[in-house]
Amino acid sequence: MRRFILMMGIALFALGIFAFGCTKQPEKISHRPENEQNYLTIATGAVSGPYFTIGEAVAKVYKTKLGYNTTVRSTDGSVENVNLLENHKADLAFVMSDAASFELSRHEKLKDARFTLPPFKAVAGLYFNFVQIVTLRDENIHSVYDLKGKRVGVGAPNSGVERNARMILQEHSLTYQDIQPEYLSYDEAMEQLKNKKIDAAFVTSGLPNNAVLELLKSTKVAIVPIQPKIIDHLTKQYLFFEKAELPAGIYQNKRPIPTVAIRNILLVRSDLTDDLVYKITKTFFENLDAMQQAHQAANNINRNDAGKGLAVPLHPGAMKYFKDSGIQ
Repeated sequence: MRRFILMMGIALFALGIFAFGCTKQPEKISHRPENEQNYLTIATGAVSGPYFTIGEAVAKVYKTKLGYNTTVRSTDGSVENVNLLENHKADLAFVMSDAASFELSRHEKLKDARFTLPPFKAVAGLYFNFVQIVTLRDENIHSVYDLKGKRVGVGAPNSGVERNARMILQEHSLTYQDIQPEYLSYDEAMEQLKNKKIDAAFVTSGLPNNAVLELLKSTKVAIVPIQPKIIDHLTKQYLFFEKAELPAGIYQNKRPIPTVAIRNILLVRSDLTDDLVYKITKTFFENLDAMQQAHQAANNINRNDAGKGLAVPLHPGAMKYFKDSGIQ
């Protein structure tokens, strides 16, 4: 009897193995070639700025839609982001056009065989960053000339903000020798303004800037205008500057405030494959609403213009997307 039970058990076990082998197993879904990297590091900016907020939304989209392991890296901004791409420490980066343009020019001047391939190319043009010179209403600062002798936040080190500060000051015949420069992030600058440890601060970002909005909750601010003749000279001298205005009401201001703006670009490492960058570009624009929900600056991203007039050449993968979409 025990021998019979043992034989029946063996038979049932074998039958189970056979049945399992005949059952169709679910196929593994693969969204990318086996040799394609499965991670993306996105270089953004200060946590309180639009770069970081929109970058988080982009990372979430690439993770949920494409299955990539995504990392958002908070940085000091454009100059650092360009260096991260160049050193393969980031795959995508938010960068202002001026920083990207200056870096490409630097590579061209090197004329070194190691730099025959530019370290980065463009995925798309994004929204504009507006130069905002923030002060307190009781500081009696009404023009850039009034910054002479003042304590001024000029942006974090290695940031596009700091580069803009130098350029704007230079147009007014001012240098860092004429002011007391403080190298501060958005949050740090607004905190020091609030505590009256500085007199003004350069903030070059999309609108509105969250750090400035936070400052408005506790005190009254003023935005220093840039004079029209200075704006005209800047836009003629540097192609990446555009004439702009801060809209009335953006920071409780009653009238529009004249300034200049610089277009942001989403950059990618040049050595990423065309297929990967095509997917990155396509998924970005198919999920643009996610970026717009994250920060209102993204409302100004226009797919029809995103591949045109850029300071950096498009990556072939991005170019293919725009051509397939009938835009280029």
